Amino acid sequence: MTIRHFRDLSDAGADGIAAILDDALTRKRARAHLPKGAPDPDAPLAGHTLAMVFEKSSTRTRVSFDMAMRQLGGSALILDSGTSQLGRGETVADTARVLSGFCDAIMVRTDDHAKLDEMVEYATVPVINGLTDASHPCQIVADLLAVVEEGKSLPGLKWAWLGDGNNVLHSIIEAAGLFKFSVMAGCPEGYDPDPRWAAAANALLEGTNARVDIDRDPHRVIAGADVVVTDTWISMGQAHAEEKLAAMMPYQVTEALMAEADGQAIFLHCLPAHREEEVVTAVIDGPQSRIWREAENRLHAQKSIIRWCFGQIG
Repeated sequence: MTIRHFRDLSDAGADGIAAILDDALTRKRARAHLPKGAPDPDAPLAGHTLAMVFEKSSTRTRVSFDMAMRQLGGSALILDSGTSQLGRGETVADTARVLSGFCDAIMVRTDDHAKLDEMVEYATVPVINGLTDASHPCQIVADLLAVVEEGKSLPGLKWAWLGDGNNVLHSIIEAAGLFKFSVMAGCPEGYDPDPRWAAAANALLEGTNARVDIDRDPHRVIAGADVVVTDTWISMGQAHAEEKLAAMMPYQVTEALMAEADGQAIFLHCLPAHREEEVVTAVIDGPQSRIWREAENRLHAQKSIIRWCFGQIG
């Protein structure tokens, strides 16, 4: 039996992600009145355990995956570099072999995508990308879910990104290629996304009216957008923070800039947010913001991603 890993959205493909979104919506609605810790009535992962490997700090990823396994009837355990042999020189390959003998799946949140690839190479159970420096596919499944819940059909939409060309943007671009929507990314010079992501998406978008583009003008970027997205500009411990912040400020999502998007546009942010940096409080707490639904959807998205990895859907 082929093991299903979830390194990026393309591992599942458009059909797989569509099945994940449908399952997430169905399961979210079905348990609307249940306590958060109560298992789903069918408990589809009863007896299964997820190992969660954290080399980067986390709130939403940690809690959502833990609660996802509880609601699916299974369990989760946490390893980090401070309390496991990973921080004492054990290789990723050896860790993958050991965890495969103990657990039914592995989620990895790390700074280096190569570590995820190594985990996939040596694990004999499904491996899920909880975040790497290259991509953040689980977050984008939650974002897609928030957009679909808004009643928006994905093909033909315009997504506007403002700020750093980072891992979250890479996964949005990947989603654009799969679901045929446009992404206009407003990034300052020197902070563009890896061009390989846009090239791959644009290859899939040939023959459609959708396209992935980079633009330096935030007004052109956001004009008529259906979905407006940003992310934290300065990561923990990042060098030259003041220089980067100065370059990013023209791309701050303000009320005035948000008014240039479509009148029914929604605002998304994967969190944590640095209020009054990448976005002003009036927008993040305003009527077009869907960030709290987006954050909750991490739980529902993780559940269906895990089920996809086990071959229960798609």
